[in-house]
Amino acid sequence: MALTIISLIKQVPVPGEMKMGEDGLMERTKSKSIINIDCQFGLEAGLQLRKLHPGSRLIVCSMGPASFENALRTAISMGYDEAYLLSDRKLGGSDTYATGLAISTMLQHLGFTKDSPDPFIILAGRQTSDGDTAHVPSQVAERIGIPQATFVERVEADGAGNVIAKRIIEGGYQMMKLPMPCVISLTPTGIPPRKPSLSGAIKARNLKITTFGIDDIGLGTEKIGINGSPTIVVKVVDIVSERPPIIMSAGHNEASLVDSLIANFIKGGNVLEKKEKEARKEAERPDFPEKDFRDGARGIITWAEVTNGKISRPSLELLTPARNLANLLGNDTKVVTLIIGKDVRPMAQTLIEHGSDEVILVDNERLEEYLVLPFSSIFAQVIRERKPEIALFAATTSGRELAPRIGMKTDSGVTADCTGLGIGEYVDKKEKVIYTPILESRRPTYGESKLATILGFVCPQISTARAGTFEVPQLVSGKQGIVSTFTPVLTEKDFVVEILKTERGEGGLQSLFEADIIIAGGRGTTNDSLGLIKGLADALTGQGIKAEWSSSRPVVDEGVAEYARQVGQTGKTLRPKVYIAVGISGAIQHIAGMKESEKIIAVDHNPKANIFHHADFGIVGEYQDILPELIERVKAGFTFGIEAKK
Repeated sequence: MALTIISLIKQVPVPGEMKMGEDGLMERTKSKSIINIDCQFGLEAGLQLRKLHPGSRLIVCSMGPASFENALRTAISMGYDEAYLLSDRKLGGSDTYATGLAISTMLQHLGFTKDSPDPFIILAGRQTSDGDTAHVPSQVAERIGIPQATFVERVEADGAGNVIAKRIIEGGYQMMKLPMPCVISLTPTGIPPRKPSLSGAIKARNLKITTFGIDDIGLGTEKIGINGSPTIVVKVVDIVSERPPIIMSAGHNEASLVDSLIANFIKGGNVLEKKEKEARKEAERPDFPEKDFRDGARGIITWAEVTNGKISRPSLELLTPARNLANLLGNDTKVVTLIIGKDVRPMAQTLIEHGSDEVILVDNERLEEYLVLPFSSIFAQVIRERKPEIALFAATTSGRELAPRIGMKTDSGVTADCTGLGIGEYVDKKEKVIYTPILESRRPTYGESKLATILGFVCPQISTARAGTFEVPQLVSGKQGIVSTFTPVLTEKDFVVEILKTERGEGGLQSLFEADIIIAGGRGTTNDSLGLIKGLADALTGQGIKAEWSSSRPVVDEGVAEYARQVGQTGKTLRPKVYIAVGISGAIQHIAGMKESEKIIAVDHNPKANIFHHADFGIVGEYQDILPELIERVKAGFTFGIEAKK
């Protein structure tokens, strides 16, 4: 039985050319496009698999307008055999739920089902640069009914019908064994994608690409397109930096540059003059009847993720927006938290003291480590019993694959990586009704240049919250709440994925969120494997300061730092008192993770680097010269105004 390897790809605008149409959707007709970067790594992973399994069949699939044929032909020129495109105007405006539904329907039409007699693997990129949701791989896996692994950097087939995957997790990695068929989504930390060959280009030029419409694959219009999607984008606004102009250091050598930085820092820097914004006239609210779409669903449920025997900090952060939403909804809306694991009962009181009204325990020794199949099944069962109106997850590696899988089970839309959550209403001028109360999920999008407000019309309304965005709610010692248990119905099929090994350290996790000063190294600091970056952090720690080091995405992609240390749109969002960016060019994706810092210092050799537009203080120079001087000043007692912890 020959192995079939299927790669799902998407053609996306070049990041610098992302444009938004008046309808809030991506404008694709006038911008240059490429195969999404993460998808390129998925394509290469497929080619590597065939090298190990000669005779494998390589298929590439996509969904989009006819112009996506360009990306499919590129994949053929790299070495793929067949190409399929799902293209239909009725798919326009589909959210991730509708996209996952459509793609999985096409694959099933091609004969790739959970009961297929021949083995197959579906590969995908972790996420796309124009959406950054990381939803579709999970949704395709759930719809077909097969296991999955996401955030994978290495994959191989063992010859016995299994896939061995190395999956990145917070603080480390896991080695997993999955039976085929399965879905694997790849991070851009694997083998770099190859260039198309001349013979491949000739083959691609002559190959016929099979194009399907929704009628060809037997897909109706009820759950696709703008009208059929469970979520819609209702507003998109520009994200504008509000930092005052940067103060640059002046000096004739590295010592005087550092002295200038210290003097400027002690002065306090510029202060942004707050200007009153011109009041916008709100559109007159039409006199339409209000409609409660929740169909009896009430309350908020959150997931408490357990790592290293403790509740993860992002899970505690979730309780801040959950509590706020409950207060906005009123009517004694309850916040319920589901915790799954082994010996988790002692953690219930911690959740209650941080804001949960009730904690539901699922205690099972087989669930000590997170596994998406049983965890998603349990959550769906609890949702069916409790009928919550809102479900919240932290946007960790686990939360970002769990939430969309649950969303597909419950026909709910999911909004990814939110930085704001509120309660509002939606005026439907076509139906002449006002939907209220409705969850407003706000998330950065289009390369962090826009802030989109997204609404969901199916309960539970599901959102994931960007880690580090919300503060952990203040602990109320002795607070009382309800602790209940839930006994799920699980089968052996829920445990077909085996965790072979878990490596998770403490470094780069809790300590990053708690640090007062963070020193971040970019691509320009890898010559010494971040030695000077770590040296500055160590010097500050030696002075009694809570300091940590982190990195930008390129450093992680090069294997110099672990994913747990990555700051940015696809990493962590941090808000220390001082953030020192060294050798970081200032890509908008990285800015997203550090812009909430109280003070930002930038060090870069390029005076035109974008990072200087997002910092309070700057030094132009080589980091190998600047950082040793700064380390010496710290050892002499300069700690950026932070007092040592006693």
